[in-house]
Amino acid sequence: MKRILLFLVLITCMIGMVFAAGSKEESSSATEGTEITFWTFQDLHMQFYVDMAELWNEQNPDRKIDFKGEVLPYEDMHTKLLVSLQAGKGAPDLVDIEIAKYPNFLKGDIQLIPLNDVIDPVRDNFVTARLDIYSKDGKNYGLPFHVGASVIYYNMDILNAAGVDPYAIKTWDDYMKAGKIVKEKTGKPMTTIEVTEHWSFWPLIAQQGSDFLDADGNVILDNATNVKTLQYLKDLLNSGVAIATPGGFHHAEEYYGFMNDGGAASVWMPMWYMNRFTDYMPDLAGKILILPMPRWTSDGARSAGMGGTGTSVTNQARDIELTKDFLMFAKGSEEGNLRIWEDLGFDPPRWDVWDNPRMNAPNKFTDYYLNDDIFGMLLDIKDEINSVNIKEKLPAVIDRLKSTVMIQALQQQNKSPAEALKEAADLAR
Repeated sequence: MKRILLFLVLITCMIGMVFAAGSKEESSSATEGTEITFWTFQDLHMQFYVDMAELWNEQNPDRKIDFKGEVLPYEDMHTKLLVSLQAGKGAPDLVDIEIAKYPNFLKGDIQLIPLNDVIDPVRDNFVTARLDIYSKDGKNYGLPFHVGASVIYYNMDILNAAGVDPYAIKTWDDYMKAGKIVKEKTGKPMTTIEVTEHWSFWPLIAQQGSDFLDADGNVILDNATNVKTLQYLKDLLNSGVAIATPGGFHHAEEYYGFMNDGGAASVWMPMWYMNRFTDYMPDLAGKILILPMPRWTSDGARSAGMGGTGTSVTNQARDIELTKDFLMFAKGSEEGNLRIWEDLGFDPPRWDVWDNPRMNAPNKFTDYYLNDDIFGMLLDIKDEINSVNIKEKLPAVIDRLKSTVMIQALQQQNKSPAEALKEAADLAR
């Protein structure tokens, strides 16, 4: 028995060391006030909150906070959070939860605090679909960082060389035709398709009102729309209009280098990908034009809301009301949303700030891109930004897509899109 107890103690210590590894702690300049602890997996998010905590204390001298944040590795943070909430102790007051992990925290007895009372006064100013993805049974548990509107980034040097006008590309059929011209005239592919991730696939089906799961959480991965869309991606590859993304996905170092050297004429990704261009593809400054995605039908949607991080208050918060108010100040206020754009380059979830003069004031993003009015474009398509269903089986479905479906159907092509999707759907069911 003593040996067993000693073994358990050693395992516990090792787990603690793993969780501690790679973490980084930051604090606001406040040295007084109520302590609010925060966990995230993203350094950029941490700095945003540190800055917002300082602004909160300036504006709320009677309700000061002592903000203490910690950056942890992605998987470690979500695992540690789940264990802490289940144990009833050890969780932070405030936490970032990535969208693909969020369903894990909406099961059973939910340990997160509803935010409806702080959201309701300004709910109409939000792209409400982005609130819905962090909700269950009418209760909002998380605030988003961005809309994540999917768009196309066009390299105008390549399109001009091919004589292709991106504004004339209205449908995905047009896109295929334009891609063939680009390939013929320049020798370059029109785009790259992810084969180890899902960002090339998910927005295209969401545009059409489809998804991986339905509104009740049932797996619909292998429906007719999804099969047709995956076949379209395969056709892009087999026609030479597209190539498999160097490195497998659009966050690979190989891809950044390839695209930075003018490797492909375009890529579709969410708006939050803007800072990947500015940070990792500096040689494309002054060459990239952002436009809505093509439609599937003449009256179809031109975008879809993709990705995200829901920031939530746990039921272990020292002062729940104060933590909720600070979260709403940081991510739900007009000033907070303006800073989400200015500091992070994200398309803020409150659409009512998109026409604010600060959204077009010079910064590294306006300097980099060719667009005169990025957010004027978003205002034009804001009602076409279809949402997705974030339900319990989503993490498992995405894992299957990344590990097998995209590889089998697009890279190896040893299974048809219908076969690969059905096999993954049956396993998920």
